[in-house]
Amino acid sequence: MSNPNTSGGTAGTVEDDELTLPRASINKMIKELVPTVRIANEARELVLNCCTEFIHLLSSEANEICNQLNKKTINADHIFMALEKLGFTDYQAEAEAVLKDCKAVAAKRRRQSTRLENLGIPEEELLRQQQELFAKARQEQAFAEQQQWEQLQAAAQQAQAAVQPSDDQDDYS
Repeated sequence: MSNPNTSGGTAGTVEDDELTLPRASINKMIKELVPTVRIANEARELVLNCCTEFIHLLSSEANEICNQLNKKTINADHIFMALEKLGFTDYQAEAEAVLKDCKAVAAKRRRQSTRLENLGIPEEELLRQQQELFAKARQEQAFAEQQQWEQLQAAAQQAQAAVQPSDDQDDYS
């Protein structure tokens, strides 16, 4: 999967950096798999490079299979065929389990996204209810602001009355 446009120089290294897995993810996986073992940075880098190379190899092979079958999109079957062709049949059962999990998560998301549709309330009615709630909230906010304003006015009048001497006191001066 080499790119003919990057035949050396710094452009190749920039592209290589963009085509690697996140180091933090690899480190987290390593820590989860072997929590009691210390791994040298060189070994972590090697694992990162091996994972990246494996993904490149597998996706290239799946792409070739996809092209041979005159398909435009690589699907799970192409990945399974690529695993078999590359001699990684041991991974097929686990890959199928991961695919099953992914399909379950996707189905759950679809079900959640259609909850509004399953309510049985037309979208126009939901919109009307929303507008009603917004109007009620605006009224309550305006009322609260009016109450606050009146309290401030009353406090200002009391403060002003406390500062001004009454007319009775002027008579005694």
